[in-house]
Amino acid sequence: NSLNLTENFSLVCEGLKRVSISSQCLQRHSVQSCSHNAMLLPQDGEPVRPGVAMTDLATGLYAHGAIMAALLQRHKTRTGVHIDCNLLSSQVSCLSHIAANYLNAGKEARRWGTAHESIVPYQGFRTKDGHIVVAAGNDKQFVKVCQVLELVELADEPKYKTNKLRVQNRKELLHTLSQRFLQEKTADWLRMFEGSGVPVGPINSIQEVFSDPQVKHNGLILEMNHPTAGRIRVPGPAVRFSSFSHGEPTPPPLIGQHTVQVLQHTLSYSDDVIKTLLESRVVAQNEVS
Repeated sequence: NSLNLTENFSLVCEGLKRVSISSQCLQRHSVQSCSHNAMLLPQDGEPVRPGVAMTDLATGLYAHGAIMAALLQRHKTRTGVHIDCNLLSSQVSCLSHIAANYLNAGKEARRWGTAHESIVPYQGFRTKDGHIVVAAGNDKQFVKVCQVLELVELADEPKYKTNKLRVQNRKELLHTLSQRFLQEKTADWLRMFEGSGVPVGPINSIQEVFSDPQVKHNGLILEMNHPTAGRIRVPGPAVRFSSFSHGEPTPPPLIGQHTVQVLQHTLSYSDDVIKTLLESRVVAQNEVS
């Protein structure tokens, strides 16, 4: 894909070496379609990469925001800017609180899988037929978890009374919870947690993601005609607007499909110059049927 940029306005994307980081995939109760990327960074074993190129996507999003800000700046000052976006900076920036823990407390990061370093329980659990993520972010929610699991005695245990104590006694508590979650199916747990106020969600397969009614309602499946592949379906945009809808989706362009268009409308080349470039094979135009 190409970016249509105006004069005095350029974007430089540098592909720098990626750094291996540990991250977690947290599920929210309001997000019914849960990510397939959960549990891709294990707590133990060799480092693994996320299933999706998150650094590339993050850099694209940073670039998008930077372009919008630069266009607004140019509108105010009539002066263009040069934007530098690179993969290394994006990934380091995304380290968020992991970076803050190191920079301020000298604390080296650990790999936690789906678990949270400083909140317990806040992770994925295996069920009778799959997995569920439970995020008890405060003491009140922990009591609710104990009630749903019919383990109310845990809420009365002095060593689990506060989150700080639960973190200190993580191993024992998680063992008890894990054994209980294995006794029921994911759908049954989701039903029991409904209305509890505790953020929970399944860890879905890709098929389950795109079968989810909320995913379909949000317009996250787009269909379009591709010039060579025929009818295709792709993930839709994550953003919707209140006063207008997205236009008719168009397929990813073929290599060279918009060569002449870019030369004419973006670079303002004359027809004679474009013809010379094409005939000398400096550039190529893909003629889409």
